Amino acid sequence: MAKKTKKPWSKKKRIVASFITAFALIYIAVILWHTFKPLPQGVSYAGDLHKTNNIRFLTDLTYAQDKKGTNTVHENNIFDEVYKTIEEAEEFVVLDFFLVDGYYDEDQDFPNIADTLSSTVAAKKRENPEMPIVFITDPLNRGYGSYESEWFKKMRDAGVEIVYTDLDALRDSTPVYSGIYRIFFQWFDIGGKGWIANAMASEAPKMTVASYMTLLNVKANHRKALITEKAAIVTSSNPHDASGFHGNIAIKLDGPIINDILEAEEAVSVFSGGPKLPRIQAKKQEGEYQAQYLTEKKIFDALMNDINDTKKGDKIWLGMFFVAERNIVNALVDAANRGVEVNLILDPNENSFGREKSGLPNRPVVQELLEDTNEKINIRWYNTVIGQYHTKAIWIQTPKNTIISNGAANYTERALDNYNLENNVRIIAPNDSELAIEMEEYFKRLWNNEDAMYTVEVNEYQNDFTWWQRWIYAFQSYTKITTY
Repeated sequence: MAKKTKKPWSKKKRIVASFITAFALIYIAVILWHTFKPLPQGVSYAGDLHKTNNIRFLTDLTYAQDKKGTNTVHENNIFDEVYKTIEEAEEFVVLDFFLVDGYYDEDQDFPNIADTLSSTVAAKKRENPEMPIVFITDPLNRGYGSYESEWFKKMRDAGVEIVYTDLDALRDSTPVYSGIYRIFFQWFDIGGKGWIANAMASEAPKMTVASYMTLLNVKANHRKALITEKAAIVTSSNPHDASGFHGNIAIKLDGPIINDILEAEEAVSVFSGGPKLPRIQAKKQEGEYQAQYLTEKKIFDALMNDINDTKKGDKIWLGMFFVAERNIVNALVDAANRGVEVNLILDPNENSFGREKSGLPNRPVVQELLEDTNEKINIRWYNTVIGQYHTKAIWIQTPKNTIISNGAANYTERALDNYNLENNVRIIAPNDSELAIEMEEYFKRLWNNEDAMYTVEVNEYQNDFTWWQRWIYAFQSYTKITTY
């Protein structure tokens, strides 16, 4: 019996197959390029270690006597210090904050941070019209092109130079979507009047379809810093009203490190079409502290070295909003298994501005940490009666010294693998220094519930559905389809 010969593809099928093949090749090429392309000059920055005696530890805390919120107290110190530092500036002011917003739907009397900060900055410029004042921020604050917020308009009208970060210059952290976006959606006209409800709040200005397409890339200038010629503040807190009751930590310091911070901020300003930034005449200082400014993956590199250098008998205290970066999780496991005392205070990832969350990524990560160390790691959840435990700080004590790293960076791949723009200050302090003692007392106050119910037992948020959360977490980690 003669073999049946295959019919050749029709011309139409060949055209369709060629088109699909060409698109797939272009799609893969776009993904690879925008995942691994060179970073803009000055991104992923590591400054020198600078000595100083002047470092201040600042905190925001919301706490109560029980989980119901009885006798809730707000200790807010960070932005009061930010306003004061701006008012004391004599030569220049540079700010870089991710989220500046006063809209929210929650039934809470939040502090007016966005309005107070923008009014303080605008007043400073009007009083000193020749003073350089530059505000670098994320395009989230203009709805990715849909509108200009009232807070940035107020500052711009006063003469403040506003620089919206060019996120297209950065690598793509959600390549499956961003590949499509780069090929098609980025060419959509982002102008026109918005008509879609804003996800931030019901009363926030409406957004366009094109703006939402940009938002779905899930990338950001996530930095949080204030710099003047007198001092710099590096913090985990945003000037966002609905974030006003979050738990946060800030470090205020001075000296030659100011120029390192300005150099790193200038890189963002310049590649985003903004101005060069001023510098200070800073003499080399002596002091008991050493401070280093780090951004993006340089934060990760220093962190891994510091954790991996710990030995049996050393201590690690970690206060963190998100923990998910695989290498850091493994490093903490290894440290605990070799006899390092590892204590974690984590946000339960239970809510986000009034919306219920699934517990990702912290809850499946906590289960993994406990299993892989036979519960040698000590973990407590922050009792988030309002807001979030938004802190991003580590405190490592060895017989030699205490190492502190604090700032904007969550311990996630998006934050620490050169996708988002992030900033931290790393400090080496004597164990008996005021800063080291103050930070240890802060963690012990929360851990031991010294005058309130700051934290709860780890089992409080580990439930029967954690295996499902771990599966979703693994899927998100593999596909990078996640917001953390």
